[in-house]
Amino acid sequence: MAQSRARRAGGRELRLALDGGVGSAGGAISGELAGPTVEEQTEQIMRNLGAVLEAAGSGLEKLVKTTVFLIDLGDFAGMNEVYARHVGAAPPARSTVEISGLPSGALVEIEAIAHA
Repeated sequence: MAQSRARRAGGRELRLALDGGVGSAGGAISGELAGPTVEEQTEQIMRNLGAVLEAAGSGLEKLVKTTVFLIDLGDFAGMNEVYARHVGAAPPARSTVEISGLPSGALVEIEAIAHA
């Protein structure tokens, strides 16, 4: 359930991580990869992130910090194009790192902290 994905930290912020773009086109978190590309997976992560934050009484506009984990930093441009559409004109602080692997063969994971 979406509400169980976000954890309150000190009552004022929410912390969560969504990996690999898991979900379905309808936004439900299903455990299936959203598609084979970093763009498809990032799109699903951002949709899921928005839904989880909304269910917890927050939203993408309340993001404070995100950390993006990529299997290949060569995918940065594709991920960033999708990410930028969702975070708007005032994006949160962000770190992006390349890692050696993610669950289920995912290409991207996004960890987020948002105001409650």
